[in-house]
Amino acid sequence: MKLKPKADSTEGQELDMLITLIEAYETVHVPMQASDPIAYLQYKMEQENLKQQDLIPFIGDKTKVSKVMNRKQELTVLMIQRLSKGLNIPVSFLIAI
Repeated sequence: MKLKPKADSTEGQELDMLITLIEAYETVHVPMQASDPIAYLQYKMEQENLKQQDLIPFIGDKTKVSKVMNRKQELTVLMIQRLSKGLNIPVSFLIAI
């Protein structure tokens, strides 16, 4: 990389191939973590066409779901475990950083 090879040179093509391989490896082995569990949960709900009422089995009654989604109550360990298992979300995505 320090040599900054031209893209059409052999070294440039090798560098491009290595970058592609590294990106593919990182995509599989080092997934990005969500920094905001509620934002990720909203994204997941949007992707799967879920409504807040669909979260009741994982979070609790309608009031608790509303408080969590409006950031007035944090997710508990039990909620995180249930959401992770029920919605197939990595636990690390549900823990605030």
